[in-house]
Amino acid sequence: MAPAAPAAKGAGPSGGADDRLAPLAGVVLEVSVSVGDSVDVDDQVVVLEAMKMKTVIGAHKAGKVTGVHVKSGDAVDADQPLVTIS
Repeated sequence: MAPAAPAAKGAGPSGGADDRLAPLAGVVLEVSVSVGDSVDVDDQVVVLEAMKMKTVIGAHKAGKVTGVHVKSGDAVDADQPLVTIS
């Protein structure tokens, strides 16, 4: 019997296709969007700080922000949903 294939990274409850995930663990410095905002690809949605470096997180697709899952000061893990864009 063949061993089970490993789960795909990003599959499951960590986020869906509409979720912009944190690329690394850090602390949220700024949330730049609100529910209802329209965004284009690469528009700034969140700024994270990790190891004293700021990382600007851009939108992964164009659309409307339908969920904001973090606030300033939140600690986040890698692959944690930050915002949902539909």
